[in-house]
Amino acid sequence: MVPLVRAAALTNFLEVAESLGFNPREALRHAGLSQSLLKDPEQRISTDAVVALLEEAAAGSGCDTFGLRMAESRQLSNFGVVSLLITHQATLRDALVTTIDYRHLLNESLAMQLEDAGRLVILRQELVATKPGRQGTELALGAVFRMCKALMGAQWQPNSVNFVHSAPSDLRLHNRLFACRLVFDSEFNGIVFAASDLEAANPHADPAMARYARQFVESLPQSHAHSIVLEVRRAIYLMLPMGRATSETVALGLGMSVRSMQRQLDEVGASFTSLLNAVRSELAPRYMENPKFSLNRISELLGYSTQGSFTRWFTAQFGLLPSRWREREEGIHRTDARGSDRSFEAPIRKTAPD
Repeated sequence: MVPLVRAAALTNFLEVAESLGFNPREALRHAGLSQSLLKDPEQRISTDAVVALLEEAAAGSGCDTFGLRMAESRQLSNFGVVSLLITHQATLRDALVTTIDYRHLLNESLAMQLEDAGRLVILRQELVATKPGRQGTELALGAVFRMCKALMGAQWQPNSVNFVHSAPSDLRLHNRLFACRLVFDSEFNGIVFAASDLEAANPHADPAMARYARQFVESLPQSHAHSIVLEVRRAIYLMLPMGRATSETVALGLGMSVRSMQRQLDEVGASFTSLLNAVRSELAPRYMENPKFSLNRISELLGYSTQGSFTRWFTAQFGLLPSRWREREEGIHRTDARGSDRSFEAPIRKTAPD
């Protein structure tokens, strides 16, 4: 089952492309999309197509902040009918839980989780795609950040915004949009903020409107809302870097027993082991491309107790030892840097000042 996202995810795509002098028609064609398709924000399109489109547009325009430029002008109303329900939640916690509960109406590939970290809270967020990319990640994270800002007010400032990928060469847009500490080469994508912020009252909340909006949202077609495969994949994406992506913890997180989860997976010809392997295969290149992550740390992020186990799995999956794979990729990047149309900047860990 192909995860889908509302076409509204590409709001301002054409405007950003034009502002950069980039003609988007060819990139849209490569992604199997069209300009006319983008006119209907409720149209469902492939998340993988959106991710590929954003990466091609960033490369073609020479702008490695293409996705974030789109996020900069995001409004809560871009969330569609769910925005009315979110707007009238009593607290930020209620708004985030509502977003998590109804994220399938926005983007079936969006994985979100609130994690208690003492005096802080981590809002972990992942875009579950066949080939995760910087642009899609920053667009999705920027959009959720803008939502929190709209509810909390312009004065709200989280502790940090974290990105798994490396920092771009120019951080001005990131600093302008987030206005807080930025952590690149992080072990997760997400937002870290004070736990007390979760209970901050929303002055715009209207309980009656919230009840009406929930009834309306519940009446909408659910599409792939309850696909067990999508639910398990999203949970694995979030839990794997924390070393918790076992069948027991994933089932518990989904509110079911291991037996019930596996039975539902069996009914659609899937298994927990196959989904875990698929997610590892999607995340491994992302970690491997970042030289800041040692092979031992990558093995931990992918849920392996020893580097040897990771090496055996990686070699069987990709046909090369991890060290040889990295050498090959570094050679490709060096070649590209000498004039290929595939751009590359050596990733440097950057933490912007508060």
